[in-house]
Amino acid sequence: MTTRARSFDAAAASYAAHRPSYPPALFDAVESLTGRPLAGARVADVGAGTGIATALLHERGAEVLAVEPGDGMAAEFRRRYPGIPIVRGDGDRLPLATGSVDLLTYAQAWHWTDPARSVPEARRVLRPGGALAIWWNDADATVPWIAEQEERLRVFFEVKGETHRTLPEGLGEFTSRSVTWTRRITLDDHLANLASHSAFLVLGEERTRAYFAGERELLAPLFPDGTVEEQYVVNLSVAVV
Repeated sequence: MTTRARSFDAAAASYAAHRPSYPPALFDAVESLTGRPLAGARVADVGAGTGIATALLHERGAEVLAVEPGDGMAAEFRRRYPGIPIVRGDGDRLPLATGSVDLLTYAQAWHWTDPARSVPEARRVLRPGGALAIWWNDADATVPWIAEQEERLRVFFEVKGETHRTLPEGLGEFTSRSVTWTRRITLDDHLANLASHSAFLVLGEERTRAYFAGERELLAPLFPDGTVEEQYVVNLSVAVV
């Protein structure tokens, strides 16, 4: 695992407290694209982190198992969801029996895998007719203030061009769907959410503190009551194998 991938362990509590959840419509879309209900399905949520997606799959009636490589993230998961099983591992080395699950989910996690390893592993553990569901929760850049913030982040981290995510090959055809949703949180929580991303976790305290001081100064006039409405687009892709 890369340094950035493992950086979350030191910030697991903040990650759990501030990262956005997922809307019910996402799980409706998973059921629609897989062609089966989540209730009663055997699901492995890979790269489960602190359990944000895992807990929602559990609430939908799935027999869900979390797979998580990080010490800190797994410890926070166990603290929050003692009734949901979790095993240690990652998508490149799934600690699961062959043909044992109906659905593999990767919430914000597929990009940490090596497809040369994770694709064969997905095929191995899925039952015939099972499905792989990958999704990312992205800030909606059609909202002007979010677009401006995203541009500041690109400039700060010297990101060149657009970031394109490539769906894995060797698993059949993917069907995709997007779900837009919003949440209202405090400005402090909004900034804490940004700070929980790996790019800041490996940046160093001094530069991180300076960036967020400037960001607070820019955002405070836009949200004078201290409440920020964040808008997201969840981009879901499902392949039935």
